[in-house]
Amino acid sequence: MDKLYESVKSRGHVCIGLDTAVDYLPSSAAFATAGASATPEAAKAIFDFNKAIIDASLDIAACFKVQIAYYEELGLAGLECYAKTLEYIRKKGALVIADIKRGDIADTAERYARAHFDGDFEADFVTLTPFLGMDSIEPWLEWADKKGKGAFVLMRTSNKGRKDFQLQKIAVRKTQREPAGPQEPGDSIVLSDVIGEKLSGLAAAKCGVHGYGAFGAVVGIDTSSAEERNEAIAIRARYPNLFFLIPGYGAQGGAADDVALLLNKGNGGVVNASRSILKAWQSGASGGADNDFAAKAAREAAINMRDAIRKAIS
Repeated sequence: MDKLYESVKSRGHVCIGLDTAVDYLPSSAAFATAGASATPEAAKAIFDFNKAIIDASLDIAACFKVQIAYYEELGLAGLECYAKTLEYIRKKGALVIADIKRGDIADTAERYARAHFDGDFEADFVTLTPFLGMDSIEPWLEWADKKGKGAFVLMRTSNKGRKDFQLQKIAVRKTQREPAGPQEPGDSIVLSDVIGEKLSGLAAAKCGVHGYGAFGAVVGIDTSSAEERNEAIAIRARYPNLFFLIPGYGAQGGAADDVALLLNKGNGGVVNASRSILKAWQSGASGGADNDFAAKAAREAAINMRDAIRKAIS
């Protein structure tokens, strides 16, 4: 997380999401026939596109995020493309988040951790879901210590369905509370804050030089109302030792002013954008686009996003 902090400081807050579908590619017409999008040729085309985007944005992206679902749907060839994309990013000296959202316990969790912190699918960070409990997180902690890795745990996401569980209020007895919780014993607390307090406790036990724990939180953008904006400010103040992975920018409706509310003195978070960067070339193409054209458009979109966030912070 210290490395990510330094990367944000020098390059900006942009996390480029390589959630790459075949129809995002300039060469997508070649795979338009039924079933052709799940071939080894399609997987190779995605990897070539990813490489072009990575090469064009290394100096302006704090990190990259690779969503495994886009590769799993292509079968074995897709998983090979996924592994090669992770390897390429890391060989280039950049940081990569494997967006896998795993959540299991005991030996199963340990095997997941070994799979994604080592071997063919090695990444610098992973995303985790905590709803089975802290024993679903602990095996990852051991591997993170061993390999120098980190994670982002789902806490308060940007989708509408977050209200179904994450924002439900629950009564909390004194014996259930973390010592440094924001509410008084006996108060109600939303489930996302229970997660936040648990993660904040982990971070307090072992912080990096910039004050953040190795395991941060996924906190999405939703400032559609004054109440939501105030809550974003409160969340950032409540968890100063959690680094945030912030989804919801761009195609999902989030803007730079929204992002600024979730940052901590201008740092403490990376902001993911996928479609708005990967598909930026489509708004300027008048025929004959290729990967180089797409990469230049992606770079311009990432620069505009970086500069907008910096302006909002200032």
